[in-house]
Amino acid sequence: MTEASAFSQIIRKPLFMTPEGENVRCDLCPNKCEIKSGSFGICGVRGNKGAKGIIPFYGFISALAIDPIEKKPLYHFMPGTNILSLGFAGCNLHCPFCQNWHISQNTEIPGKWMQPGEIISAALKNDTPSIAYTYSEPLVHIEYVLDCMALAKKHGIANVLVTNGCINESAASAILKLTDAANVDLKCYDSASYKSCLGGDLETVKNFIKLCHKANVHIEITTLVVPDLNDSKEELSAAADFIASVDREIPWHLTAYHPDYRWNAPATDPAFLKNAAKEAQGKLANVHTGNVFLI
Repeated sequence: MTEASAFSQIIRKPLFMTPEGENVRCDLCPNKCEIKSGSFGICGVRGNKGAKGIIPFYGFISALAIDPIEKKPLYHFMPGTNILSLGFAGCNLHCPFCQNWHISQNTEIPGKWMQPGEIISAALKNDTPSIAYTYSEPLVHIEYVLDCMALAKKHGIANVLVTNGCINESAASAILKLTDAANVDLKCYDSASYKSCLGGDLETVKNFIKLCHKANVHIEITTLVVPDLNDSKEELSAAADFIASVDREIPWHLTAYHPDYRWNAPATDPAFLKNAAKEAQGKLANVHTGNVFLI
């Protein structure tokens, strides 16, 4: 029996998926996909087989590595420690500038199948005090992440989400009960752009950030500053205002973009990024820049 077929024998009931006649409705995220039999939702990993919800990528890991926790980026949670990072396949957004598009926009990728217990064993073996669910969107694999998180908690290992935050409130509430820290992508601060360009919903992401704060989850926010999308002074200022309205102590990472996938604008100007960070520091206590060397 192959690893994949062995995993197909695991009985794991999909969450937030409801049969509706021959279709299955997925209520995990704002897309609320109505999935036909034999098909998958927008994320590419949550599907319908015979009018039943299926999660055939449960346990499929596209990447497993040990990183400095600052790489997530988390600068104010367990600084100076290493973190076991695991990645998946698929995503419920389709950002044309995605820096990890090889795994987020594709499911035909190399990887391995790992039981939740194997993830915890890897963390214990490598003496990493935390686990990051990261690289591509972890929350479209919420069943597996919940199982890993519950087991990690039993072994005193902290759980870290690196997520686009585009998840409905009921699912968010379930995952945040087991989450110790999160880095959330606030990809832009324009509702129309979130919907038309990224396939997401700004209000859902804002609500997720508020829910993290309410649940006492340590939260840091990352914005990839993309020319011709979200780099106006007005939009960055509005984003800073929102973060400050939740808590001005929340760290904000302004990260430089480079041309990738389907977005060919020039790389973010380091001087512009430095000035944007300086402006934000008037509103927020912790503003950081990334992906550039600023002198």
